[in-house]
Amino acid sequence: MDRDMAPAGLQEFLCRTPFFGGLEGRPLDALCEMLVERRHPAGTTVFQEGEQGGSMYVVRSGELIVCHERPGEARVKLMRLRGGDFFGEMTLIEMQPRSATVVVDHEAVLLELSARDLYRLYKMDVNAYVLVLQNINRELCRRLRRTSDRLVEWAREAADSTTQVNVRVH
Repeated sequence: MDRDMAPAGLQEFLCRTPFFGGLEGRPLDALCEMLVERRHPAGTTVFQEGEQGGSMYVVRSGELIVCHERPGEARVKLMRLRGGDFFGEMTLIEMQPRSATVVVDHEAVLLELSARDLYRLYKMDVNAYVLVLQNINRELCRRLRRTSDRLVEWAREAADSTTQVNVRVH
């Protein structure tokens, strides 16, 4: 971790994020030491859809855009990330290539956690590891719920014979 960032300030910041919520003591100290600060100027790409990943990131500051960006197709913006948000966690769970591209919109400071370091946490304190995985799963469920809500909204607006989503009213 960058020496100019006070550990107490970092811990306070991390405890307010959905990823590190509920962690304290030795496991939190260890995770703070594992994080690597990465600075990215506006316009840079953190990673691209299809790349193999090995780490996830917490946004310390700045703004990023998660998008689908394939050659020959228009960029589709999926969501905006700000301080406290995290991304890239899917690759730690499913070990598949990146599902989206992340581009820096406003200069960003990111805190990177590698899969190797997450495994070190598992070896050190399995309860803390489980808490982190629960936090990841909660956020993935929130995102899935938002996506489902958007899909239903889109299907209702389309409301034609080509819409492939069956909308049931309960």
